[in-house]
Amino acid sequence: MGKRLSKIYTRTGDDGTTGLGDGSRVPKTSARVEAMGEVDELNSLIGLMMTESLPDHIDDFLVLVQHTLFDLGGELSLPGQVLVNSERIVAVEKMLDSLNESLAPLEEFILPGGTRAAAHCHVARSACRRAERALVSVDDGHAISDISRQYINRLSDLLFVMARSLNQVAGQPDILWQHSKSQAK
Repeated sequence: MGKRLSKIYTRTGDDGTTGLGDGSRVPKTSARVEAMGEVDELNSLIGLMMTESLPDHIDDFLVLVQHTLFDLGGELSLPGQVLVNSERIVAVEKMLDSLNESLAPLEEFILPGGTRAAAHCHVARSACRRAERALVSVDDGHAISDISRQYINRLSDLLFVMARSLNQVAGQPDILWQHSKSQAK
């Protein structure tokens, strides 16, 4: 494979536009570019999460997630292309089921937090939800694939369960939301 980036700055975006992978130029404020940025931020947050000490099976899975998110960014950069396949959804669902198996059923909402790793996971989860909203808002005549939208939706569920699992592995209980504390004076 040849070099993809031989020069980092090109000055072509100085006018407020950016180039997509198909060669077209769009405003940097377009919904497609916003979605690309949200997916990129999510990928970065997962990278940050991976700087924590994580169980090997979670760390290994997050590497696959990062590659999938990069593919999703490629889909966004190449309107009409589909680079994420349904097997990626199945993999997320299997990991979700595996992690959820040992967790107690939730009887109350939980607050983000617990261990540092779980807190990073919750930040990634909320960014994932934002990325999902951005994907849904892309309406430029080139729809985002159903598979990609489903993937990002399942991923946010996985990140929620993963945060709970990380807390459990560390012996940190979930932090339950208590309505009475929000009413305290």
